[in-house]
Amino acid sequence: MRIALSALLVALAMPTAAADRVALLPFELENSSLEPTRPDERARLLLVDEVVQRRMGEAGFEIVDPAPIAAEVASHSSLRGCNGCELGLGRELGADFVAIGWVQKVSNLILNLNMQVRDVASGRIVAAGSVDIRGNTDESWRRGALYLLQHRILPPS
Repeated sequence: MRIALSALLVALAMPTAAADRVALLPFELENSSLEPTRPDERARLLLVDEVVQRRMGEAGFEIVDPAPIAAEVASHSSLRGCNGCELGLGRELGADFVAIGWVQKVSNLILNLNMQVRDVASGRIVAAGSVDIRGNTDESWRRGALYLLQHRILPPS
């Protein structure tokens, strides 16, 4: 895994003629709290998707639009629990890498943002990370997503 992550870091640090194509699949919510999932939390998933897409684009990745496979993505109850189905989805989109993410809601105060990036050709995890956030607000989710990318997923700039 260390070699694959090193390869990703080198690829990001050294611009090439063609940027690596990354399929960013929609973040999911795993609500393990005793509270029902609220509409504002579903909206925050879209906020996190936008933050991650923008930041990964700024880091030099070519972001592949997942719209052509939206129905297939929606058919899975969980992308992180589908035994590697995200690799096939990434292949369908012609991506070099595929990223999945999820937010675990432990309570209204304790949440956890997670992300995993895999090389579509080899299936190897090239970057993964998790950050805890406190507070269930747009700002805490946004800051958590940026921290996750800066300190766990993307190379130092």
